[in-house]
Amino acid sequence: MPFVKVVKNKAYFKRFQVKFRRRREGKTDYFARKRLVVQDKNKYNTPKYRMIVRSSNTNICCQIAYARLEGDIVICAAYSHELPRYGVKVGLTNYAASYCTGLLLARRILQKFSLDSVYEGNKEINGEMYCVEDNDDGPGAFRACLDVGLARTSTGAKVFAALKGAVDGGLDIPHSEKRFPGYDNESKSLNADVHRAHIFGQHVADYMKSLAEEDEEAFKKQFSRYIKVGVTADAIEDIYKKAHAAIRADPSAATKAEKAVTKKRWTAAKIGLEARKAKIAATKAAFLAQIEDQKE
Repeated sequence: MPFVKVVKNKAYFKRFQVKFRRRREGKTDYFARKRLVVQDKNKYNTPKYRMIVRSSNTNICCQIAYARLEGDIVICAAYSHELPRYGVKVGLTNYAASYCTGLLLARRILQKFSLDSVYEGNKEINGEMYCVEDNDDGPGAFRACLDVGLARTSTGAKVFAALKGAVDGGLDIPHSEKRFPGYDNESKSLNADVHRAHIFGQHVADYMKSLAEEDEEAFKKQFSRYIKVGVTADAIEDIYKKAHAAIRADPSAATKAEKAVTKKRWTAAKIGLEARKAKIAATKAAFLAQIEDQKE
């Protein structure tokens, strides 16, 4: 039998160092995070803001956060499950809903720092490239970097819809037009009409029309929630236009209604010092009275 070198010996296992927990769980790309988080030393602990975009099967989450040693500190957040308050009741995870969530986040954070009247963003939504510039007199624009996490940054991805919504809302986020839907890699140009159609949900409306013509049963099954709330293909664009206006009018988070909860105790409640003294005095008096009765 030939000699085989043992690579993973005792010395190997003694010196083995495990990776970070979130790397082991497959949740964080630390190569990308380091470049998003590390701040220049000559900026003296100035927060380096990130616009974090995460999507699930039922929700789009957008946050503005900065890193500290004890963990990330989130200063503002917006979710697509808030959109029914602005008139968007269905389709809370599509491209148009992602745009609305990014717009809501931008207007909310600017309102928090009293910049909403200074930086109003792009009110004419035409799908074209738009960038926020600092005002000559007054505070600069709120700057953040896009944090997409582990999501694939392919052309037309929903993370870029949230980015576009935040930029149109008045945030300064470095980006290019190369990942928006409608960008042609051969001609190196963006078709703004295609991008605008996605922002207003026209790709969903076109699919609704084509599916209704081809297969009625499949249409009823796939768009059952749209049918339930009475949303038609022709009404989708108006819904998102009204939602954009409503978000700009009031981007503040809804206050939670206080619930009257009756707490159930498993132990006796504290009665206080005075009540305890009175209770002891009453017990003594009853005991002495009992002794007097026995003497008689």
